[in-house]
Amino acid sequence: MPDTPTAPVILGNEPGSFPRSVLAERHPAIIQQVRDAFPYGPGQHRALDALLKNCTEGTIEPLPLDAPDHDQWAAWGTDTYAGQSWYDVPWLWSESYFYRQLLDAVGYFGPGAWQGIDPFRPAKRAELDAPETDEELAALDELEAKPPEKRANSLLHGSLWGNRADLGFRLSAAGAGSDGGAGAEPAESQAPVPALVADDSELLWSLLPGPGTLCLVADNAGRELIPDLLLLAHLLDQRRIERAVLHIKPHPYYVSDATTADVVDALHRLVGAPGAAAAYGRRLWSAMADGRLTVRAHPFSCAPLPYAEMPADLRAEFAGATLTIVKGDLNYRRLVGDRRWAPTTPFADVTAYFPGPVAALRTLKSDVITGLDASTESALVAAEGQRWRTGGTHALIQVRGVSPAPAV
Repeated sequence: MPDTPTAPVILGNEPGSFPRSVLAERHPAIIQQVRDAFPYGPGQHRALDALLKNCTEGTIEPLPLDAPDHDQWAAWGTDTYAGQSWYDVPWLWSESYFYRQLLDAVGYFGPGAWQGIDPFRPAKRAELDAPETDEELAALDELEAKPPEKRANSLLHGSLWGNRADLGFRLSAAGAGSDGGAGAEPAESQAPVPALVADDSELLWSLLPGPGTLCLVADNAGRELIPDLLLLAHLLDQRRIERAVLHIKPHPYYVSDATTADVVDALHRLVGAPGAAAAYGRRLWSAMADGRLTVRAHPFSCAPLPYAEMPADLRAEFAGATLTIVKGDLNYRRLVGDRRWAPTTPFADVTAYFPGPVAALRTLKSDVITGLDASTESALVAAEGQRWRTGGTHALIQVRGVSPAPAV
């Protein structure tokens, strides 16, 4: 990002900050959740105890020399950060390394009987099988009666709002998510602040005229992955794109991030549902069979680094896409860099490195933000202080199209 002023990288060592609460409170809770989810043996329990003590009181330790990804993680930063506090290194890095160590503690990388067992699978399945998912899928029947353009916008907002997909199907963007969140001031005392704090959806649609490939970098599994799949099915069916590539994680990551197994579970959930949902599921199944929809699990998808540092093969893939849609909060942090940007820093500037047109669909759940106009930022701060950054009650659609060619 050579033309963009630098901003400090977000660390986890500021008392009272959101990143510190994640490291000090959320990670121990996740260890307990994983411990309770499976009948692990004494070895796993000892390893989880050791991880809990290390990540809250100790310092970063490198992977064992015989770990299958030792050299990869050494290049990603363990050689640099070993011996430092988890709180004093980039927050994006320490979060990612925590999940890598958690998988190791439960035997995911083997060898052994627990090799390849997703420690987050019970929570993912519970969400996918919840009654709320039935309600959201049933909303597709009503949606099918609408013109394709309205369907497309509804599905786009379903994908944007993730596990609030039912609101995306049924309500306008201005209505979804406008409750202000827990702890917000009463509505009558707030300045009117839209739920959608940035909306480049018209530019997004203009970049999908028909032929071409759409890359969608997925975020979470379950009720957040299903709307992503529905959007892809619609775009393929309406010939807004010829081919879709769904980028997911090569192994479990950040509790609910989507893997290949989660894609399969979501497709089975759709195909087994009544009404329009099943038709969507069959179209997706067919699209995978004939290659119009492919699933990609690049190792860099679990890297603790921003996308500005992506390897050459991934850069070439995104360069060849008509548009890349980056979903969710973590991917947004990686897209723009997990830094304390001024909120009015132009989105186009911080994504100028990206090798092709790129769009971000994100519900706000962490501090980093770019691309707001000054009046929107002022209204958000006046109404909610800084809670708007992390509460999940606001969202954005930001797009950077093709950069103009330099003058000769």
